[in-house]
Amino acid sequence: MNDLVDLVLSQWEQECPNLDISPMSVLSRVFRFHAFAARDVGQAFKRYHLHQGEFDVLATLYRTGAPYAMNPQKLVAALLLTSGAMTNRLDRLEQAGLLARTPNPDDRRGVIVALTAEGLRVIKQVLKDYLRELETLLAPLNATERRQMAGLLKKLLIPHDQETPGGIAA
Repeated sequence: MNDLVDLVLSQWEQECPNLDISPMSVLSRVFRFHAFAARDVGQAFKRYHLHQGEFDVLATLYRTGAPYAMNPQKLVAALLLTSGAMTNRLDRLEQAGLLARTPNPDDRRGVIVALTAEGLRVIKQVLKDYLRELETLLAPLNATERRQMAGLLKKLLIPHDQETPGGIAA
């Protein structure tokens, strides 16, 4: 069975027979799959009036474990954001009652950001929906194929993770 990328590749092969377009075979599919994944996962977030970036903040606080709190500078580093972008996300989440800012006992000039009880409830539910969406996206692959794909993608990412630890610099 052919996909849209096969059609695009055949057109490139016709137009540019002397160019090696094989990298497009992989990366065009990765980009295309990412677009579908972002769309589908975005629908799960919309049910909770969240965007991807807000989910990322809640998920980062949740995965660090109880008391589900950290200073904003660590959040900025974990998510590779500017402080302005982080402030906007924190403001929206605080207004929604999903997190609270409290004075940092170790630094009178700073604050600690923590999930509220409602924030913890929401991230637990959103996470279930998020994982359900991911499962649906990966349904065509069996467990062995998923492990193979994860291993191959990891192999591609390791050199870039060493270049920019933690993520992609803006």
